[in-house]
Amino acid sequence: MKSVIGISLGASAQDFEFRTTVLGQPLRVRRIGTEGDEAVAARRLAYWDRRAAAIGIGAGPDARSVGASIGGSRLAATLKHAPWTSGERLAEIYLEWALRHVQADGRYFDNALVLFLSGIANRKLAAAMAEYTPNLFFADPLLQLGVPKLLTSLDALSLYATGSHYVADWMPKRLPSTALLERWNDHVLRQAMKKASVVVAPVHELDRFGTDELAGKTIVTATVNDARLAAFRDKGVAMIVDASPVVQGHVLGHELLDAMILAATGKAPGSLYDDDYLELIQTLDARPRILYPNGYQRKNRFAFVIHPLSQEYFKKVKPIEMLSKVSPPLLMDSLEKAMAYAPPFVYSKIEGIKSPTGVEAEGWLISVGGTPREIMSHPPEFTYRRLLAAAEMARKLGAQIMGLGAFTKVVGDAGATVARRAPLPITTGNSYSASGALWAAHDALLRLKLIAPPQGHERVKFKAMVVGATGAIGSVCARLLVRAAEEVTLVSPETAKLLALQESILRETPDAKIVLCAKADTHVAEMDMIVTATSGAGKKVLDIMKVKPGCVITDVARPLDLSPEDVAKRPDVLVIESGEIQLPGEVKMKHIGLPPGVAYACLAETIVLALEGRFENFTVGRAIEWEKVREIYKLGLKHGMKLAAISGVNGVITERDIARVRRLALAARKRMAEESPRTVPAATRRAAPAAAAETPPPAAPARKAKAVPRPKRAEPAAAPAKAKVDRLGRRSNGAGRRPRPVPAA
Repeated sequence: MKSVIGISLGASAQDFEFRTTVLGQPLRVRRIGTEGDEAVAARRLAYWDRRAAAIGIGAGPDARSVGASIGGSRLAATLKHAPWTSGERLAEIYLEWALRHVQADGRYFDNALVLFLSGIANRKLAAAMAEYTPNLFFADPLLQLGVPKLLTSLDALSLYATGSHYVADWMPKRLPSTALLERWNDHVLRQAMKKASVVVAPVHELDRFGTDELAGKTIVTATVNDARLAAFRDKGVAMIVDASPVVQGHVLGHELLDAMILAATGKAPGSLYDDDYLELIQTLDARPRILYPNGYQRKNRFAFVIHPLSQEYFKKVKPIEMLSKVSPPLLMDSLEKAMAYAPPFVYSKIEGIKSPTGVEAEGWLISVGGTPREIMSHPPEFTYRRLLAAAEMARKLGAQIMGLGAFTKVVGDAGATVARRAPLPITTGNSYSASGALWAAHDALLRLKLIAPPQGHERVKFKAMVVGATGAIGSVCARLLVRAAEEVTLVSPETAKLLALQESILRETPDAKIVLCAKADTHVAEMDMIVTATSGAGKKVLDIMKVKPGCVITDVARPLDLSPEDVAKRPDVLVIESGEIQLPGEVKMKHIGLPPGVAYACLAETIVLALEGRFENFTVGRAIEWEKVREIYKLGLKHGMKLAAISGVNGVITERDIARVRRLALAARKRMAEESPRTVPAATRRAAPAAAAETPPPAAPARKAKAVPRPKRAEPAAAPAKAKVDRLGRRSNGAGRRPRPVPAA
């Protein structure tokens, strides 16, 4: 039986011995640690020089490579007979294999911030990592030359490796004391580790770092034994990518595994081919390991673009707040124009989002300065440039997907151009906005209890209207509503697009009942539900005074289509501001005009995609696929998203508010029924809600109804006596006049 020996400068407490068979050759494998003492290691090598079939020389404290033992050349010089290896080539294979395995399993490294303690020792791994993220940082100048700077690209690393980099220019003109410089270098390295999401380093190099630097990190390393795994657990490490396999319960360094191959094949060092490695790896089933010291953890990153909706936002900014109180409107108008040219900035970091699946997410709200008026007054390219600047900022922060909010997703081709040019995936959030709008409207309808509940799978007996039906969100709302409502009215001034939308919907849902009109007021009095999804930027899109009492209006537009003043005119109508989403976890972020932990649906879509690891262009352009609306809804439920308390222009709508709307709506409908006798023509009855809506909801003294001419028609020969007094107590006042109400007792 051949003996395979691993001589390591590491701790002897990790020593082991076992027997196995590799490629039909029985082997006795033994690891010997020498506690960092090269003299002891040299004596062990001399002893095993004539006794071992192959020797692997392990890493010492000064080695910077993750897997290979490149510092063992001095020790190897003492060997005369036994073949030896540092496992350098095998380490490269395992590290790259581990990296690609993890990436394929969940795209962990997309746009990750990756810190290499040594890029020179891991150039092949760095090149593989660069396929997934450009955010690479190398600490070679800091650890090798004592220069407190990092290399930030593969090109810089290549120049540094050839001695051509201007790293010497980074040295201060007057060198501080050695102790001070060492402390400063240590500070720079620790700060770099805090900012990184992935750290690539030899396992022993991480011993001196604690929770502040390693908590929540992904570590790419090798030879993680039980003791070090426990230490990483205490330091809060989220995931370990260990490129060393386990054979018969022991973690094998690459130098020892490579020595086993030399002994089994009888080949000389340097003569092994990749086929030899492939055969051994498959025979032993020796795979790299993915370890979770504190249970399954994953934290993905996102960014979301916001912008001020009006000048009122600037009045909340501290330097401008006092000035705005005494400034004339002209100055605020000038400020609004100037802010449209301001570079993007991080308004808030979002933390604490945690899915029931265990996945966490963190992100950044990045603000661009243009209000809707300024955005729409410039050509699309103006806004594209600012969004691409925001995307570059998001990339540098490590975001893996970016969402577009409010008017930034309306401009031009609704995100398509930005998605083509941006360095990371883009979504407009319109799929979840549509889903959230209908989710909220459905919930509100059920809570009002003014329509009959559905029976089985039949359509619900209510009429719905979509204002702005040819827009991105409006069109998908229409496609979903025709599957649930008895009749859907589509409203848009774009006649040709409206006709094309109807054809498209009928191909998908042939039995849908659709009514088209250019203005909402034509049929608004008949609607039980109205969804407004325009880009009107404050223009009046419907007359709320003509709306049916008890109607649910979901205002998806930003800025809102309905002003607070309009909403106040109709207390018998429920107006909600689309469907905001309650995020899972203990969410921390700056105020965005919503209750704590609540986000707009477009922001929630970005977060859902981040939690799911779907780093792709999801909702882009004006054509939203209703299948994606359904998919994002299901993904939201999977990750703990809930419909937040329905909000209106005055804040959260409570059960008491809904009960009041129901009571007033029923009272208004009763008055309308009393004031519209059966003999009034249909056209007159349709107009009645508008007049009735102007009547204040509280009960008022009975008033005399105006006479309405009755259409001429043949009178019946004789009327029963009881017809002179109707069921409401009103007495007939003649054949051609309306009944006069009886005075209240």
